[in-house]
Amino acid sequence: MSAAKKRPSTAKLDRPLFFALVIAVIAGMAAVAFAISKRGKSPHPNATATQNETNIYANYVGSASCGECHPDALKKWAGSHHAEAERLLQTNRDLAAFAPTREFTHGTQKTFVQWHDGQAQIAGFGLNHQWETNPVARVIGEDPLRQFLIAFPGGRYQVQEASYDPRSNEWFNVYGTEDRQPGEWGHWMGRGMNWNAMCAACHNTRVQKNYDAATDSYHTTMAETTVSCEACHGPLKAHVDWQKKYGGTGQPDPVFPKHSRQQVFDMCASCHARRADLTGNFVPGDDFNDHYELATVDASDLFYPDGQIRDEDYEQSAWLGSKMQHTGLTCLDCHPRSLHMARLHGNELCLQCHKGGFPKAPTINPTEHSHHAAGSTGNECANCHMPQTVYMQRHSRHDHGFTIPDPLLTKQFAVPNACNRCHADQSTDWALKNVESWYGEKMQRHTRERAQIIARARTGEASSPTNLVHLLETEEIPYWRAVAANLLGSWAADREVTPALLRGLNDTNAMVRSACVRALNPLAADSTISSALQKKLSDPRRNVRVAAAWALRATLDLSSPAAADLKRFLEINADQPTGQMQLGGLELARGNATNALPYFQQAVRWDPYSPGIRHELAIVLSQLGRPQEAVVQLEEAVRLAPREAEFRFKLALAWNELGESAKVLAELEQAVQCNPRHARAGYNLGLARNAAGNPTGAIQALIAAESAEPNDPSIPYARATIHARLGQLNEARQAARRALELNPNLPEAAALLQQLPSR
Repeated sequence: MSAAKKRPSTAKLDRPLFFALVIAVIAGMAAVAFAISKRGKSPHPNATATQNETNIYANYVGSASCGECHPDALKKWAGSHHAEAERLLQTNRDLAAFAPTREFTHGTQKTFVQWHDGQAQIAGFGLNHQWETNPVARVIGEDPLRQFLIAFPGGRYQVQEASYDPRSNEWFNVYGTEDRQPGEWGHWMGRGMNWNAMCAACHNTRVQKNYDAATDSYHTTMAETTVSCEACHGPLKAHVDWQKKYGGTGQPDPVFPKHSRQQVFDMCASCHARRADLTGNFVPGDDFNDHYELATVDASDLFYPDGQIRDEDYEQSAWLGSKMQHTGLTCLDCHPRSLHMARLHGNELCLQCHKGGFPKAPTINPTEHSHHAAGSTGNECANCHMPQTVYMQRHSRHDHGFTIPDPLLTKQFAVPNACNRCHADQSTDWALKNVESWYGEKMQRHTRERAQIIARARTGEASSPTNLVHLLETEEIPYWRAVAANLLGSWAADREVTPALLRGLNDTNAMVRSACVRALNPLAADSTISSALQKKLSDPRRNVRVAAAWALRATLDLSSPAAADLKRFLEINADQPTGQMQLGGLELARGNATNALPYFQQAVRWDPYSPGIRHELAIVLSQLGRPQEAVVQLEEAVRLAPREAEFRFKLALAWNELGESAKVLAELEQAVQCNPRHARAGYNLGLARNAAGNPTGAIQALIAAESAEPNDPSIPYARATIHARLGQLNEARQAARRALELNPNLPEAAALLQQLPSR
């Protein structure tokens, strides 16, 4: 019997690279710009202030003016890390680092330091791979390390990788064993270590970056070098003038900036956070969400699933995810103004609240609670709940998430726990056995369940959409609702997810609303979604407005206020490769691929070793009908990241444009090996195997793809067509019915089912 009355329509390989295109690095605003927020360490050129800046700086008086009335406060500040944030080279302090002359090796490179003719110098191989000797212009930081700034043409300052430890009188490479090479984005001469973009704003007071895109240069200015009084209090000229006129009369000062606890917290967070800068114009008293988009736990390895910091994430994100923050505590409850250290030492700081009398804090006896003897390392609250991670080879920083050590999460998902951080000679099972015997059922707490949901969502587990929706709608702490919304972006089109994200657009927290907007970004062309996002263009907070403007970039009224917010965001980041990609992404979304191309090409020039950027350039080239050039970029992306399935998948599609069927099949096989859960690669592999005369292998690939993405009707439909050709009628019917179950309006599947003979 014939398998079908009529030959069913053939499922086809995905369209070229821009099939169902959501530019990975650009589409999620956070993913793009947070990469910019990992700051290096690095002074200001003698630039002339514009008229607007002159007006801004006219309201600043400098820390010396504060000392006239507040000498004790100025003295305390002068010994703080804030005061040491950035300074000029000083012979009495810096000579010991450079004299006598010395040399040290790091990776395949050598660095030579010396004090010559009253000048500190650092020598090494530069961008042209020739030996260069550079004079030190300024110093950033003091304890536990100092970094040094080198002046370059165009008002540019770069942060040297050679760093100095004043405690041990040792030089070391801040990158450790990475051995970054000249030309890399993260090399000390690259844009990843450019002071103007990465360091200046948080190491000085009221910085204006002033990047000139036309000349790729800077004329960066500031109110005062280093983190001065006015960096935290805001401009104080009115206060000084009032005090000179009325001070001593007993009248209350009406002009001194009086900031709320939340405003103080936002001020601290403006620097102590991994974030994208939306304006380059934050001043104390402003709302954090009007100037920044915060990096949070996401699908990357930026943080651990329980919220612990992994990369150099600073303090705010972890703190916002903590129960401590949710009870209403802020920075000033533990840290005095102007100083980095805590108010009290050891457990006494925590016992301010946890020794009774504070209703939201349980009473804790450290010895009974920790099961470690008083005075021991394991008895200190911070060692268990604020574990330390060393960054920049010397800087040990406390995690501010106040997480609960959980060896089970270590065993399941490789999340570090404080027990094994200290007892490195013991196994995870040993630690798990002890905490279970000490705390029993208390370990099965909400924080564990939440971390498990997030960790499983990162692997694409089928239960994730339901669990994340529940987290989005029931979690008390806004930070974690935002995390859930962010992760739901992978399932935004699912029937239970889309309504939840739409409801989240009205969350009381701007961080959550922004995350929901970004998660809905791939669906912005849908009229219902677009209508909901349009309302967010007038949200009270700029981070939400910018996210909405980006999501609607294809049709956005470029003369609207929200477009002005977006334009400012794009301009402020245009000096980085990701910023160039964003500018290109805007042109691309509006159908201007030709205009978009130079931005992506510039991004590659600025960061030639980024496989993701080459991948995005390839997509643009494909849209412009230049598949051979797209192949070149994708082959380089695959060379740089051979285990990235998406790059191999897109390379297969590019080869398909050129009719190279053997290469298509080879790359798809590699893509599925790299990531068996890459559903589109598996789908296309099934079709390619079938075209190569291997229908059995095709069906196997399609079954695996369907397992990875059970809600895509095209996969069972493709399988149904192959079953039908093989005469496997029952299997063909079942697959066609599954496709129609997922999409009742799929005419190809309905036609195939009708063509199949009845039993």
